[in-house]
Amino acid sequence: MVDVSDKSVTKRTATAIGRIYIPPIAYDLVVSDYPVDNDNAVEDGKTEAKTKALRKGDALTAAQLAAIMGSKKTHDLIPLCHPLPLTKVAVTLTPERDENVSGTHRHSIKCQATVTTEGKTGVEMEALTAVSVGLLTVWDMLKAVAGKEMVIGDIYVSEKSGGRSGDFSLSR
Repeated sequence: MVDVSDKSVTKRTATAIGRIYIPPIAYDLVVSDYPVDNDNAVEDGKTEAKTKALRKGDALTAAQLAAIMGSKKTHDLIPLCHPLPLTKVAVTLTPERDENVSGTHRHSIKCQATVTTEGKTGVEMEALTAVSVGLLTVWDMLKAVAGKEMVIGDIYVSEKSGGRSGDFSLSR
């Protein structure tokens, strides 16, 4: 582990962003708001698919909670990462639909995590872990209907503040 004993305690924040690209049926299931009754699923395509996909519960809520929990376990997952007392973890998952040049739509869920601490080392790894675990949880929740068609990618640190190396913001 890197020795941080000579560093000053400062407020440090990092934001990470990533996406999971999903097929249209999975997107429709995530954004729909009709109730699912797991015990009495109707045998039509969409209701059956939604019931199958969301047996474990709401995908975005589960992913948000998993992302927060994951950020708190970063030091257990990444070798030589300092355990940090996180003071705030904010995670949002946003369904997105973008139109390609060809006129077709690309569906995704964007995960953004902002992590804050008062400490001697940054929280970039905690933010990246939160996003990664959140997106993996979306995959797990939707794999019954979309497992072969999903892609996780575009994970990066978009903002960082505090510490010796200074602040930065990356827009994509």
